[in-house]
Amino acid sequence: MADIDRRKTLVLTGASRGIGHATVKRFSREGWRVITCSRQDFSEDCPWPAGPDDHIKIDLSDPEDVGSAVAEIRHRLETSGDQLQALVNNAGISPKLKSGNRMNSIDTPMHVWRDVFQVNFFAPIMLARGLFKELAAAKGSIVNVTSIAGTRVHPFAGTAYATSKAALGSLTREMAADFGPHGIRVNAIAPGEIDTAILSPGTEKIVEGIPLRRLGTTGEVADIIFFLCSSQASYMSGSEIHINGGQHV
Repeated sequence: MADIDRRKTLVLTGASRGIGHATVKRFSREGWRVITCSRQDFSEDCPWPAGPDDHIKIDLSDPEDVGSAVAEIRHRLETSGDQLQALVNNAGISPKLKSGNRMNSIDTPMHVWRDVFQVNFFAPIMLARGLFKELAAAKGSIVNVTSIAGTRVHPFAGTAYATSKAALGSLTREMAADFGPHGIRVNAIAPGEIDTAILSPGTEKIVEGIPLRRLGTTGEVADIIFFLCSSQASYMSGSEIHINGGQHV
């Protein structure tokens, strides 16, 4: 098959807004095919090429739906002959109380714990395992999106979210050890306060304590994701990169 037909392909979850949206645009500019996955139908306002054709509506909180999505992705790759160079597990949920306050370890209902861990922790390993053969064939890369909340108590992020992201950080190291002998690199990024539509009231107070004194942009995060999936990061695996303007120091 001609090289022009074997496009580098990214599978991205949580693609409909924020960091996911910026990541789609970043990879598309570099000529990658992007298979997007989110709970919403494809938006006609989204600008990337082949968007409607390469979108999969998936409920990551439903293990059966994740399995169906894996089968659909594998079918699309087999049909096209494209190589799966990257899987970016970006989707995440962080439920709040009705008042808008964070759910702490006392107030969080057990069913919320289960839903959050299914989306934030179990879905990434389910997708990685389900697409293992395709990633190994391409010597591909996996990027898990964790959070600054995985390493400190955050004023807005709930306990279930924070602990699921901490677990995902640990899983990244385990995956790097297990997937590495098959040629698959596994890294994570841990964003801090990023300027998106879902910022919580009071974020401006946090910004005052960030050494760079500003929010990060979704484009800055997408650039690091692209770097980790590129040949420039060919000897990086098992790393978790902080993207927070120095907030973690």
